[in-house]
Amino acid sequence: MAIVRYNPLSELRSMQDKMNRLLDLAWTREVGEEIREGVWQPPADVYESNAAVTIKVELPDVELDDIDIRAEEQTLTIKGERKHGEEIRKENFHRIERYFGPFQRSFAIPADFDLAHLNASCDSGVLTITIPKTITVELA
Repeated sequence: MAIVRYNPLSELRSMQDKMNRLLDLAWTREVGEEIREGVWQPPADVYESNAAVTIKVELPDVELDDIDIRAEEQTLTIKGERKHGEEIRKENFHRIERYFGPFQRSFAIPADFDLAHLNASCDSGVLTITIPKTITVELA
């Protein structure tokens, strides 16, 4: 009998493989359809300068025309859908790690920002939204 060195990472890999198979099973069946709807949220960075707040959202393979940006009651909502390309059939994939389907993100925007004058652009798969601060003039 050979002596085998214990490797704790192999057990973790085995557990990860089992979880991946279980999740793949759930994704290929109709089970969990309602779970898939809300899971896909693109990652975002939000930062503020003296003049504006900027939100950058990672949306590769999504065009600006396919993104719905709404600003209502100090809430900015970004909706859209990332679709599989027509040239590659689903059964030809070996691995799918990116999320596809509808997505939605909402951000609370403080009252001192002017949602009516937001600017949106999409470059290299990154949606950039800039919201200027409102200018308040104090009378002396």
